Amino acid sequence: MTGGPSRFDDTGGRRVTSRRWHTDRLNPPNRLWGSNGVTFGPDGRLYVAQFLAGRISAVDPASGDVDVVVEQDGPVQAPDDLAFGADGSMYIADLTPGRVWRRTPDGTYTLVSDEVRVPNGITCVGDRLFVNEMRMNGRLLELFPDGGDPVVLTGGLALGNAMQLGPDGFLYYPHMIGNQVWRIPPDGGVPELFAEHVDDPVAVRFDQGGVLVVLSRGPAGIVTRIDLATGARSVVVSGVVGLDNAAFDAENRMYVSSFGSGGVTEMHEDGRTREIVPRGLSGPFGVTVDLRGTVYAADHYRLTSPGDSGAGDSSGVLTHELQTFVHGVTADDGLLHFASEYGDIRTYDPVRRSTRVRVRGLNEPTGIAVAPDGALVVAETGAGRVVRIDGTDTVTTLAAGLRHPVDVAFDTEGRCYVSDDRLGTVSRIDSDSDGDGEAMTVAEGLGAPQGLAVRGDELFTVDTRERCLRAVSLSTGESRIDAEDLPVGLPPGITRADPALFAEGMPGSPRAFAGLAVAPDGTLLLSANGEGSVLRLTARGD
Repeated sequence: MTGGPSRFDDTGGRRVTSRRWHTDRLNPPNRLWGSNGVTFGPDGRLYVAQFLAGRISAVDPASGDVDVVVEQDGPVQAPDDLAFGADGSMYIADLTPGRVWRRTPDGTYTLVSDEVRVPNGITCVGDRLFVNEMRMNGRLLELFPDGGDPVVLTGGLALGNAMQLGPDGFLYYPHMIGNQVWRIPPDGGVPELFAEHVDDPVAVRFDQGGVLVVLSRGPAGIVTRIDLATGARSVVVSGVVGLDNAAFDAENRMYVSSFGSGGVTEMHEDGRTREIVPRGLSGPFGVTVDLRGTVYAADHYRLTSPGDSGAGDSSGVLTHELQTFVHGVTADDGLLHFASEYGDIRTYDPVRRSTRVRVRGLNEPTGIAVAPDGALVVAETGAGRVVRIDGTDTVTTLAAGLRHPVDVAFDTEGRCYVSDDRLGTVSRIDSDSDGDGEAMTVAEGLGAPQGLAVRGDELFTVDTRERCLRAVSLSTGESRIDAEDLPVGLPPGITRADPALFAEGMPGSPRAFAGLAVAPDGTLLLSANGEGSVLRLTARGD
């Protein structure tokens, strides 16, 4: 199994061990678990905030080497943007818990403020520190690291994000909702609308010549340059999906990040790109395969196909659509059905590239499968139940009172199975004549079983606590470990509580989910969310 260094394994030397299965990757591991705020530090390296991982890394633009500076088991939970002060201190916008941190050059952390709601865009102007809020009617504030109450410069932001002081002395910031760029004096005053009809603005930056550069968070990777004096614009399409932020070095080279696919990319004014740190998967979580053998992975921000040599990033991952917080996914007769952490179930047509919302308001839906009669069956994790969604999008309960159901799967006889990663069980849902379901334990004493798949008369589950693949005989109930050392979950030695899923209606870190699927040729596909790859397990001798 080829690979390389990853967030799960810095050495690149860990391997899945199995006597029964040969394992290979459909795509390389990802070095960065998403990439958000980027800025150059005093040492000349590019510092990258990784919101999904809860860590900050420093990248050497010349070599592409990545060093972790802020590990994910420290006080910072969900860093989304960062800036350096005049004394070399790093300031961090910790989005989900609503905190702003200061990290001094010797590595000491102090809490600057916990009064900013959904802090995101952050910038330093000399010794002064400014931050804005990524929420509707958000605020732009000045904070005082050495003490003092925050000062609100303005309110009314429609999702603020990355901002910077312009050469004219104004602070520029985007309204992500409304496609606008605004500006305001750092000492306060009346905010001024500077530019309208800017494509999906997520960050504003100034190059070394004072030109305003606006990044789009959309699928095309659009970058808009605006001359402050004349308002003249130029637009390029880079193809970098889900741009997030940018930084310019002393020679005016532009480096961009992507919340959707991670990595660090050098981008020229004409849209040409050169990857510094390769892009890749930010999970993945759910995985499925259609009858033609096309693999799809639910990658939190997007629906992808790993192992595809088509357009996309250097790892060969093809982005089909940006989709909001997708986790569980299943293929069915040319369509894809998936569960979103927003609480809705959607059906996507890859040919027409159209999406239909089937159900809204579920409580943390995760795994999803198609029943023999064509209905969708979903593990509603937060509600402790398994639900059925018929062709009219009517929701009924198959089983309730479960502890923490995560995934569902059907055997060849149409029986439904559900995994519970807190009870450490896999159960079969038996329904009586009235349709009421009861969960009958099939396997117990497991660590944290998540992804489920049935292959012949065997049921397979991914045990994320023990990092192993377990096989359960549906005829005898015998259970065994089929593969070990799976790259799922947090890196070895790292423990951290997941931040809240939502803060002020905005996304938090994704819930862990390692999906599993069976391909038409009998191979198993595993979403290795510890390293950002999809693993293919082929039975030895096949």
